[in-house]
Amino acid sequence: MYRGRFAPSPTGEVHFGTLVAAVASYLQAVTAQGIWKLRIDDIDCTRTIKHADTHIIKTLEDYGFEWHGEIYYQSKNIALYQDALTHLIDESLVFPCLCSRKLLAEQFSPSHHSLYPGTCRKRPLPEQAEHALRLKSQNHHITFNDEVMGTQQQNMQNDCGDFIIKRRDGLFAYQLAVVVDDAEQGITEVVRGGDLLDSTPRQIYLQQLLGYARPAYLHLPVAVDKDGQKLSKSTGAASIKHLTPAKNLIHALSFLGQKPPGELKHDALNDIWCWAIKHWNIKSIPKQKTIAMN
Repeated sequence: MYRGRFAPSPTGEVHFGTLVAAVASYLQAVTAQGIWKLRIDDIDCTRTIKHADTHIIKTLEDYGFEWHGEIYYQSKNIALYQDALTHLIDESLVFPCLCSRKLLAEQFSPSHHSLYPGTCRKRPLPEQAEHALRLKSQNHHITFNDEVMGTQQQNMQNDCGDFIIKRRDGLFAYQLAVVVDDAEQGITEVVRGGDLLDSTPRQIYLQQLLGYARPAYLHLPVAVDKDGQKLSKSTGAASIKHLTPAKNLIHALSFLGQKPPGELKHDALNDIWCWAIKHWNIKSIPKQKTIAMN
């Protein structure tokens, strides 16, 4: 059975980009007669805003979303992430990194600006000094077909480098947590924003190392403002509460290339959902990674 999920971070109110991801992931699940899970990605407690999860849940209810089962909170599953980390450590795939951001900025080469230079790669565990934990990336090619963006590929060593799976502050990194979460929930397809497209090879690599099944992937065009800046809570993107759910839902469907008819704006929210489910077509989703908002 199809199992999809929507996994917002509780870092602020729901903005248009968040709604787009929710709509697309929901329609994929409903049209496949599958399961749609709601997960709150609150692993990064330094960014979590009090009661933001409550606001997200209330907004989804107001828009007519219906999810299956209990809401899944990352913060309640630390033991699962630790088990995965222990497995990787036992396989000698993890090393402690003492490098600060300032030091790394000084060491990055012009040709591989964002790649970790391997400074601590030979440092053994355990390590008493404050450190992050990095995964050793091998000369391994990852190729996958994204259902909207097409074929994607990266070389783990040349394109990703040794990436962090547990931070210096002791928090598990998103890359590890999301892989464990999707495996734990049996997710068969991941539908999310195109800003996470480049992270997918890292997550597939982790899936392979941990023996997890690989879900399908569908990345959506990124909603940007009139200045070309990605809509996000961290950049102060406006909440969607200024318009009615019906108007915002039609706006999201239009953004996703579904071409809802003009007269639909006069219909009830449930009727709009019925139209959206009947006419959902992922081939109509634009392939551009960014689309300017009006």
